[in-house]
Amino acid sequence: MKPSLLGRYALFVFCLLFTIACLPFLGAGGWLLAAFAVTAVLSLVGINDLLQSHHAVRRNYPILGNVRYLVETIRPEIRQYLLEGDDERLPFSRSQRSLVYARSKNQVSEKAFGTLTDVYQPGFEFISHSMLPSDACDPEQFRVVVGGPACLQPYSASVFNISAMSFGALSANAIRALNKGARLGNFAHDTGEGSISPYHREFEGDLIWEIGSGYFGCRTLDGRFDPVRFADQARQPQVKMIEIKLSQGAKPGHGGILPQHKVTAEIAQTRGVGMDADCVSPSRHSEFSTPTELLAFIATLRKLSGGKPVGFKFCLGHPWEFMAIVKAMLKTGIQPDFIVIDGKEGGTGAAPREFTDNIGMPLREGLLFVHNTLVGAGLRQSIKLGASGKIVSAFDIASVLAIGADWVNAARGFMFAIGCIQSQSCHTNKCPTGVATQDPLRQRALHVPDKAERVHNFHRNTLAALGEMLSAAGLSHPAQLQAKHLVRRTTTTEVRLFSQIHVFLAPGELLGDSISAEFYARMWRMANPESFAPVVVEAPGKAEALHVEALEEA
Repeated sequence: MKPSLLGRYALFVFCLLFTIACLPFLGAGGWLLAAFAVTAVLSLVGINDLLQSHHAVRRNYPILGNVRYLVETIRPEIRQYLLEGDDERLPFSRSQRSLVYARSKNQVSEKAFGTLTDVYQPGFEFISHSMLPSDACDPEQFRVVVGGPACLQPYSASVFNISAMSFGALSANAIRALNKGARLGNFAHDTGEGSISPYHREFEGDLIWEIGSGYFGCRTLDGRFDPVRFADQARQPQVKMIEIKLSQGAKPGHGGILPQHKVTAEIAQTRGVGMDADCVSPSRHSEFSTPTELLAFIATLRKLSGGKPVGFKFCLGHPWEFMAIVKAMLKTGIQPDFIVIDGKEGGTGAAPREFTDNIGMPLREGLLFVHNTLVGAGLRQSIKLGASGKIVSAFDIASVLAIGADWVNAARGFMFAIGCIQSQSCHTNKCPTGVATQDPLRQRALHVPDKAERVHNFHRNTLAALGEMLSAAGLSHPAQLQAKHLVRRTTTTEVRLFSQIHVFLAPGELLGDSISAEFYARMWRMANPESFAPVVVEAPGKAEALHVEALEEA
């Protein structure tokens, strides 16, 4: 036998021969019987490896080849706990997770011996502080009133809320813990597009009801929007705002997917779907197909809900499409009460790799564009902006508030607070901590009272840290944060304020004859309030990015 062949089959041959040799002596019992049992099982595994045809590695390396698949299944955990550096973001670093865990448990989150961050590397960001820090801020006052001129029931929202995560993607106990935590901390819990389940209602925490393209919870038998069912739920006191989901950061233009093996009878009843197939949200809404129709739908939902704040969430794609919506606002006089910008760095339970990695606008670029467009159209004061996408720390919150957001939402941060360990198995129904599974035994491990308190702690301690940052900057409320407070290192020898790096339009600038930024001018000319298709304009002389050349410091 060739040496290479002997090496590949050595363990299998040994187990097989040992098993056969032990047969006459089984009556002796003891260790020999135990060894026989082990080698017999391994021999059967080896025979199965040789006979199967699906895995070449197992066929060429009977018994030994299975080690490869075993190691592959635990690779994320091994890397996360033994090999990963503190600041490797895959997608969240150990430092980020540790911060959430500490704050959710009311443990000390301070660190000693200085920063581990290389502050001279391009991309490093910080908030400038004041020589005259302000008095201690009160995080209880870190709220924003959402509701435009047509809103009859404005909502005072925390600047930090739970982002959209559906029952179905998350377990019943996870939903319970999140909602109870939101109730304890007086902040909002976004339902996700999976509708309002009994577990959302159990502790009566404030809800933002997200309406996706599947119209779950307010759909007809054929999947269309049902105004009667919508009004019945939207008018419940627990529902504070209505959010139309146009797209999601991690998979814009794709729609939602809940695999069939996670569709339980409860989920099917909550959503109004069957159990015999994957629960799929269409990639687009059936109730509107133009900017003006979208705004008419918003007005309808506002009326049906009794005048509650209605807005939409999206990940920025074609810039002229959002500008078309803004032009439709000017034309019809109908405005959303709020807009949530979702960054492509946002999370999801399941999405094609290409969508997660290569489609959609990152949060900051999308937020800057939306904020600028509304300012330029003279609409920013009446429309509030939310932002979501990989936000876990007080600095994460401050950095997006400084460039245009009024409040932020976080999903995975609150998942960490209730026990998520970033195993990245959300789509398998085998979540090891009971957060993202419908397995009754697995989710039983998630103790609701304890995890709800952790949600509350994480929210409270994060806002307390934000308050300390604001005081250091000489501010007293998050609304006072501006781009001039945020600083980025652009080279190893230069730092610049965000107000210097980015273009910021003047109020009403898009409505005048002269627009300072050519990119915005061109996109504005391409926008059509009656269609998402672009108006044909002259070809540009060269490609431009959303971030055009830096403005000279005033």
